[in-house]
Amino acid sequence: MLLLAAPIVLLCAMSFWTQNFLTIDHTLSLANYKQAWSEPIYQTLMLRSLKISMIVTALTILLAYPAAYYMSFVVPNGRKAMWVFLITIPFWTSYLMRIYLWKVILGYNGVVNGSLMNVGVIAEPLEFILYNQLAVVVTLSHAWLPFAVLPIFVAMEKIDRAFLEAAQDLGDSAFWRFLRVTLPLSMPGVIAATLIVFVPTIGDYVTPKLVGGPDGLMIANMIELQFKKANNAPLGAALSLSAMLLVTAVAAIFVWLNRRHLITSGRT
Repeated sequence: MLLLAAPIVLLCAMSFWTQNFLTIDHTLSLANYKQAWSEPIYQTLMLRSLKISMIVTALTILLAYPAAYYMSFVVPNGRKAMWVFLITIPFWTSYLMRIYLWKVILGYNGVVNGSLMNVGVIAEPLEFILYNQLAVVVTLSHAWLPFAVLPIFVAMEKIDRAFLEAAQDLGDSAFWRFLRVTLPLSMPGVIAATLIVFVPTIGDYVTPKLVGGPDGLMIANMIELQFKKANNAPLGAALSLSAMLLVTAVAAIFVWLNRRHLITSGRT
């Protein structure tokens, strides 16, 4: 526990210091936080990071839910373990390698442009599919999709099929059985998947750096810049804690929604 808390405590203390090149002033000050929350560039990066993470989370959940539903309700019980095994295959390769592969796919002379030109859809390569926020969203969604499928699948596996049979006996169609039974009971898995995807993506700096370009950089890239090239660790610490507080606030909302859902479900 101490090993987990010590870096956070040190980062918190450092955020109240000031640094002038190699000289660190240990006098406590709120200057870094004022700069982090007042300067437009930091506000832009913070809001962009929040927007990209929310889009990635929403897209990932929309793609993961049908896959988890298919695995739980369509795949025979004897083959579910194989499907879970297949879901984990992307973890076998390096995360960095997968990002570089997306650069190959989305590049100016990449797979997407080459395929579209070969079938005559476009006459020249598209330039807007790489080095922008779209490329960051696509790459992050692909990277975190397996993490979203598994908790939703686990939640669906816990659903008592007798509830669905009872709804069918009462005359509910397949659509209404899904809407009234499957969807509400699978919401804990959806909320868990949302947190699993949202929290890490807002702090990702490798993907924006490699496929984002100037318009796709996020707050983590600025934090890295402050700690390395700008040689201003206190400001980087203040930006880190500011981003952490933002993530904590959003995560707390999801946790509250989950608890409210469980309480409501328990009453009904």
